[in-house]
Amino acid sequence: MVLQDLGRRINGALNDLTRSQNLDEKAFDGMVKEICNALVESDVNIKLVASLRTSIKRSVDFKELGPGVNKKRVIQKAVFDELVKLVDPHAEPFKPKKGKSNVIMFVGLQGAGKTTTCTKLARWYQARGFKACLVCADTFRAGAFDQLKQNATKAKIPYFGSLTQTDPVQVAREGVDKFKKERFEIIIVDTSGRHRQEQDLFDEMVQIQQAVRPDQTIMVLDASIGQQAEAQSRAFKETADFGAIVITKTDGAAAGGGAISAVAATHTPIVFIGTGEHQYDLERFQPNSFISKLLGMGDMQGLVDHVQSLKLDQKDTMKHIAEGVFTVRDLRDQLSNIMKMGPLSKMAGMIPGLGNMMGGMDDETGAMKLKRMIYICDSMTEKELDSDGKCFIQQPERMTRIARGSGTSVREVEELLTQQKMMAGMAKKMKGGMANMQKAQAGMGRGRGQQQQMEAMQKRMQAMGGMPGMGGGGMPDMASLMKQMGGMGGGGMPDMASLMNMLGGGGGPPGGGRGGRR
Repeated sequence: MVLQDLGRRINGALNDLTRSQNLDEKAFDGMVKEICNALVESDVNIKLVASLRTSIKRSVDFKELGPGVNKKRVIQKAVFDELVKLVDPHAEPFKPKKGKSNVIMFVGLQGAGKTTTCTKLARWYQARGFKACLVCADTFRAGAFDQLKQNATKAKIPYFGSLTQTDPVQVAREGVDKFKKERFEIIIVDTSGRHRQEQDLFDEMVQIQQAVRPDQTIMVLDASIGQQAEAQSRAFKETADFGAIVITKTDGAAAGGGAISAVAATHTPIVFIGTGEHQYDLERFQPNSFISKLLGMGDMQGLVDHVQSLKLDQKDTMKHIAEGVFTVRDLRDQLSNIMKMGPLSKMAGMIPGLGNMMGGMDDETGAMKLKRMIYICDSMTEKELDSDGKCFIQQPERMTRIARGSGTSVREVEELLTQQKMMAGMAKKMKGGMANMQKAQAGMGRGRGQQQQMEAMQKRMQAMGGMPGMGGGGMPDMASLMKQMGGMGGGGMPDMASLMNMLGGGGGPPGGGRGGRR
């Protein structure tokens, strides 16, 4: 996850304070000092850190806190709000319009990941119904067009470029004109990587801008370049006046605070974050969600968006659960869907508390255990897959046959069937609620009605209570959910339909405030 070490240190400082017997001003000052040290060591500009320190201390006045006030909540909320302000430039990013050609131009340093990010963004818009394409105006770097062509072909996105034309301005103009005539809605122009000291390349960048007249210019920043990010972004801002930032390589950046400093220095919104090499590893940036994940509170809205963007096939399972049924085949389908969602560590960052509880869990090990469960299901007959699992109790020799056929143990088969039984029991309890959930999903995207439907659905889920894997408040009990995820040799994974059912309550700051979804 983004800036994992920073998140752990800030969390640790907050937890140490709230566990302290004497929650006084001295302990509070110690917590603020530790948070500021963590930010400085993550390459956040020292002036920004000093300003943050002043703001947090101003927000919590111990003299004005009455005896009945929950000091822990007040401090947590103050830290959350001030960290959100740190990454929020208070500027609205560009929003493309459907039915119109929106030209987006990418600029940035060489090696920052522009070409890969261009493809990711085109795919992101394509998945949301836009007609997207790519133009390669990078004639400087050898192999740039081949890389874009390969990425675009894999993502099934139309592209334009030239192996013979050396003038990037001409290539950009021809590509944009071509796609405008073909009525593409998102036209993304990739340009050569450059350094702030390379004046010729900067002049070329301005010429491309004048030729294609982009609706938005995006600067791509590598999260690992540290405090250089601020100087580089200022140089680009003065020349190209970009309107948005995409931060890349956050999956491997321990000290990515420099990128945060660049946002504050240029007052430019971060629009996306690159979280890996896969074409789906691009997340929409929202200050509240970013800080929520950083502090281990999760990002439920991000999880919902991610699941929806993958367009996972849930129809049969949703229909079964609405009828109060959950077969072995349903379990197998959900295991396959979870495999498509990406690394477990990435998903854990979106679920409150789960990132910390995963600890050092290895993605490869977890994926292998998931695969073994799928192998077990694949060794079953059609009749066994569509059953409720009772045939295995009546004829235990079936489990022996399946274990041999899948190269697993009888115990693993028993554990998978135990998981299926637990989910079947959950489906019976969710029977009425799922029908209502499907109605709520059918009404998604209808303005304020969506928020009301999600809230109503959450209340219904809370009213059910007593479900396996559920805490007292209707949200997942993370201890039992972790047991299911980490014990996969012992309990398996939660099904995506029921997980989606639990997503009504988004991550945010304790005690409300700015953490709610906007």
